[in-house]
Formats: sequence, C-alpha cells, structure tokens
Amino acid sequence: MEIENIEKILAAAKDKRICIIGDVMLDIYMLGDVNRISPEAPVQVFDIMKNEPKLGGAANVGLNVKTLGANPFLIGVIGNDSEAHTLKKVMENLGQDTSGLITEENRPTTCKTRVIADSHHLLRIDSESKSEISKETEDKILDLLKSHSSDFDIMILQDYNKGVLTKSIISRIINFAKESGIRILVDPKFENFFEYKNTYIFKPNRKELEDAFGKKAKIESELVSLCKELIKKVNCENLILTLGGEGIKIFQSSDGDIKIDSFGTRARKVADVSGAGDTVISTIAVCLAGGASLQDSVVISNFAAGLVCEEVGIVPIENEQLKKYIAEHSSESKFIN
Repeated sequence: MEIENIEKILAAAKDKRICIIGDVMLDIYMLGDVNRISPEAPVQVFDIMKNEPKLGGAANVGLNVKTLGANPFLIGVIGNDSEAHTLKKVMENLGQDTSGLITEENRPTTCKTRVIADSHHLLRIDSESKSEISKETEDKILDLLKSHSSDFDIMILQDYNKGVLTKSIISRIINFAKESGIRILVDPKFENFFEYKNTYIFKPNRKELEDAFGKKAKIESELVSLCKELIKKVNCENLILTLGGEGIKIFQSSDGDIKIDSFGTRARKVADVSGAGDTVISTIAVCLAGGASLQDSVVISNFAAGLVCEEVGIVPIENEQLKKYIAEHSSESKFIN
C-alpha cells in the first residue's frame, strides 16, 4: 500500500457524513500520585493533580471519525445531570454536533471515572444504567435517523450493552438502512449479539465471539469454524474479527464462499488497549467513505489501532499522525496470507 493512496482515501473522506448510533459515555481521568498509606485504614492515598473529562463509548467513535477528517453525526441517550452537561461541553469544545443527543429523564449519563497514578490504572468507578430505553426514546432515535439519512451512506452501531440498542431499535434501524441503501457497520456486545442480522460489517473481538457461542477456540481451525458459523447466523456480508495482540482477520462472504485474510498487530509497544476497538470501527468507516476497499480499510485501521495502543487512556487517532505512522511502516502494510 502506497502512502499516496492513503492520502487520497482520507482526502476523499473529508467532510463525508457518517452516522453513529449507540451508547455514549463520559470518561473522566483522575490523574495524580500515590505516595503514602492512609492513617485511617490500610489503603493508598491518591493525591489528585488533574481531572480530565473525555469522550467515551459511541462518543469516542464519533470523535475518531472527526479527527480522521470526516463529519460524524452522533445519536445517543443521556440523562438530565451534570455528567450530561460535561459531555456536551466536551463535544462542543471539540467542534462536534450535540443535536443527536436525546435526554431521558431519570436515567444517568453513563460515566466511567478512571483513577491513574504514574501511568498505572488503579481503579475505575462506573455510574450508569443498563435498563432499556423507552419506546418514546426509540421513536426519537428513528425520527432523527430519518431526518438526516440523506446525508450519509455509512452508519456505525456501537453497542456497549447500556440499553440504547434494544432488540426493537436494532431491527428498526437495520430495516430502515436497507430501504435507504445505507451500509451498517456493527460493533456488538454480548447482549443482543445475534440480533444484528443482514449488515455490511460485523466486528466482534475474540472474547465477544467466544462468549456469544459459549465456546473457547483452542486452535485456529476452531476459531475459523466459529466465525463461519457466525456469518451463517447473522448473514453479514463481512466479518471482521479483532484479535488483540494477534491482529485482525477478515471473512468476506460471497455466493456461499468465504474468503479469509489475516493481518498482524501493528503496535510497537502496548501501553493500553482501551479504545482500540473504537479506533478500528471508526477508521474502517472513514476509509470506506473515502472509497477504499474493505481490505485497505482494515489495513489502515490496523495501523490506527496500533498507534492507539501505544498511548495510556482512550485517545483519538489524528489524520496527520496516522499518515506519518503508516509512511514510516509502509513496507509492513501487506497481507499476511
């Protein structure tokens, strides 16, 4: 893959509209030091030096779409609370549209607070609800989708099992997308895993795949068998399986035949895998919007995930940063088999 081709793909994706629907989150990073033990109990004392709010979940996918040069439209559900205010403020400061955020009373905004000292993740505190959104909120999501659907041909469904992507809304969105000619890319979780039928891309990681089937793939042939079984079950056009340090596999289904390609990991050093899955799905979406083939989109996303894994915390991938990184490692951007 030539760097000139990557530049053309990202340039063609500039300002292309991509819709993201799913569980939005606020990530708060409490950064500080631990130098002593409390006299009150045998626990460490954490001295806060900095408190950083960042976008997480589907909001992080939207941010990655934006930093790669495309134009995200995020649809999600928040509460009527201070975390929602902070989330909107962070999005606005980053130049993102917040009009797709739907407020549901008596529901907390999903917030994950990470306590980090000297690059070590000490603790995570979660505030969230996993209850399903109301029928009224589902209708609002469909109304938003219908009113903006002419703006995009790619949609990402980003599921973290926080209650936004219910069985009902999944079916309604997929049916609408099919009628509108919109390609759907799915990043699933355990609940409702098999509900995402007839999509363009289905992108689980290995653990999600094994948990969904209740089976551990001990050898390569068993893993491939599970993937083929999944393709039959959900009837996706393409299955992209992320394998952490082992890279990515693509399964392309066509007329009953399945073509398999594999890519090794691109991380030089792994500091934190948080957000790598978000990076993969958003990079693939942007590259497809820029006219790239599926294989090239996955190759580029693999480099992007490698970059993110070298950073501590959930960080977006920048357009220029990615192009520079790939240029430095362009000789590695070939298929493994």
